[in-house]
Amino acid sequence: MASETATVPIVIGAPHGGRSYPDTVVQSMREPDRAKLKLEDRLIDIMAQEVAQATGAPLIMAHAPRAMIDLNRSPDDIDWSMIRGRTVPNHPTGAVNRRARTGLGLVPRRLPGMGEIWKGRLERAELDERIDSIHKPYHAALGLLLERVRDEWGAVLLIDLHSMPPLKSGGPGEPAAEFVVGDRFGSSCGDGLAAAALTFLSAAERRVAHNRPYSGGYVLDRHGAPRRGIHAMQLEICRSTYLDAQMREAGPRFMGVARLLGQMVRALAAQVANTSSGDTFRHAAE
Repeated sequence: MASETATVPIVIGAPHGGRSYPDTVVQSMREPDRAKLKLEDRLIDIMAQEVAQATGAPLIMAHAPRAMIDLNRSPDDIDWSMIRGRTVPNHPTGAVNRRARTGLGLVPRRLPGMGEIWKGRLERAELDERIDSIHKPYHAALGLLLERVRDEWGAVLLIDLHSMPPLKSGGPGEPAAEFVVGDRFGSSCGDGLAAAALTFLSAAERRVAHNRPYSGGYVLDRHGAPRRGIHAMQLEICRSTYLDAQMREAGPRFMGVARLLGQMVRALAAQVANTSSGDTFRHAAE
């Protein structure tokens, strides 16, 4: 789903916000309730809607769940051993960031502490249908939306919203980050914009990290093009900051986090609007 209004040069994305599970998918899962809770960026779809509504930022959001297909993975990042049917293609080994090896490729296979997600293998025809009907249309729509907003404003920033389980502390007296700003180590977003996001969250007394342990994925690799005025950053939000103790439903701080993100969007929008080129914003936050 994508909204068309662009009153700020920011696009909000929620590729892991889908919660529409076909019956056939649920029936194919070993422990559907547990797997869904672990795979979903729980309620990040509602968070994204709140932020978009408050700021006027266009919103693009998945309806299909990550369990079916992960929109933040390359379409060739596949564990072919879980696919049954037509001959699988030859694919290189040793490629960088092949998340399929960890069980979290284009179609997730395994989860830590849970093991195998599915009762059996996935038919190749079904995989192809998911790519053609979900993955390709989402990225085509996102690409067009970013180009349109960039053409209107001269530059655009995609904020790709995700949620993460609570991180471990970095050491004694070192609280874990509540937010992680990812920009693929500077390749997907102008330096000043990432710095501005980090500065804003720190000034709000929120614990924030940069690119560790999440620097972004396929969405940023595909759509981030700072030299063309298209910037993209991933924002991971700790689920404990906005969900209840069971990490299932919205907690008492949900709307507070939404308001904080809305304020951040408006602050970053002012920076993006001040340029009409693909500058890297290197000095914007200094």
